[in-house]
Amino acid sequence: MSNVLLKNILEACFRANPGYQLFLFDRLPPEQQDALRDLTADPDFFGVLVPCEDGKRNTKSVCRDTALLLFALGQPGPLPTYVRAMLGENCNQAVAELVLDEVLQIESQGAFVCGSAAYDLIYHRRPDTDTEGALPRLTRAALEYGQALDIDEAGKISARLYFYNRVPLSPSWKRRFPGQDSVASYLGIESGGAIRRYLEGHWARLKPSSQFEGWFQWQTLADKPPEAGARQVYKLYVSPQPEFVREAFQAFVEALTDSPAHHFKVGWDAAGLLRPDKMVAYFWNFETLREAANQIGTRLSGCRAQGVPFTAALQDNGLLSWGIDPVAEKGTLSWQERPSWRLWITNRLATALVAAKSAGNSGVEPWRFALERLRLENVDTDTWTPLETFGRAEAVA
Repeated sequence: MSNVLLKNILEACFRANPGYQLFLFDRLPPEQQDALRDLTADPDFFGVLVPCEDGKRNTKSVCRDTALLLFALGQPGPLPTYVRAMLGENCNQAVAELVLDEVLQIESQGAFVCGSAAYDLIYHRRPDTDTEGALPRLTRAALEYGQALDIDEAGKISARLYFYNRVPLSPSWKRRFPGQDSVASYLGIESGGAIRRYLEGHWARLKPSSQFEGWFQWQTLADKPPEAGARQVYKLYVSPQPEFVREAFQAFVEALTDSPAHHFKVGWDAAGLLRPDKMVAYFWNFETLREAANQIGTRLSGCRAQGVPFTAALQDNGLLSWGIDPVAEKGTLSWQERPSWRLWITNRLATALVAAKSAGNSGVEPWRFALERLRLENVDTDTWTPLETFGRAEAVA
């Protein structure tokens, strides 16, 4: 069942947003062509939409079908018939996304609007309900915090959302854990440590890398994992309060040793132990993740939780939660890092928050607009659960 409450907007009048200018890739300056060269590997790639005013909007890559639609709606009019035939049952949502992302504008009372200003034209209003559960409440607080920030750069807001609920790195924590050696000794991962017998023979310690900088990490010595990209990666987060980290890490490793987890990590310095997502394990399916989580939860009964925002709860107190790292998206450039589950979410929420805040008084709170826009990406933003279709849909623009 869909978690999106969209009105049918297919009979409305639309136009291409005059705030953007469409450029064919071949007509871009050479330096811009070099930066976007990877996109030409997609035979459907046409070019880019460039905002007419600096700082107001982001540049967007555009496929041939979207470019044709923009040309067709250079003058206001109804949605072309071929678009309905091409998109079928997904047409209403696809067009709604283009309006919400300010690619198209929709007519309302003699004017054309888009983004959060089009919210009431696109969405049925959801009843206001109390947010239930520790993690949904924490995530709602993070979003309201992001809305209140006097920042208009999506990247900076995304970082603030991603870092939300970290324990401050006080002088006492710095003294307690001045470096990696002190953390390794505390966790018991060095020779003679309390959990060495669970690590040896089961896990291979991995060298630090740019992808996992800031983490102690291990890979299973069991069966070879599937080839990269063969399946989605399911992530289990364990989030105890910092004073319970050693106890929680031991239970974490003990449970993983007998599980099909193929990789796990823990923060390697004071800052890493103070972040909410301080322990993460990786699985190839949800069923095995859930089994490991049940074992960890039993071992850590009564452990105080810190809680990881923008993750789906496995326990009411927020100690255990999960997510899915997204697959590589269409239009991703080679120099762009593949985002994690939480970063993928905060990037999208931040973009929507900035757009809604810059629109002024549109009749909807920016945090609510951001939530509803993310629902269209197959995330249940009541529970922060990725839906079965998560990662399968491709953006139209």
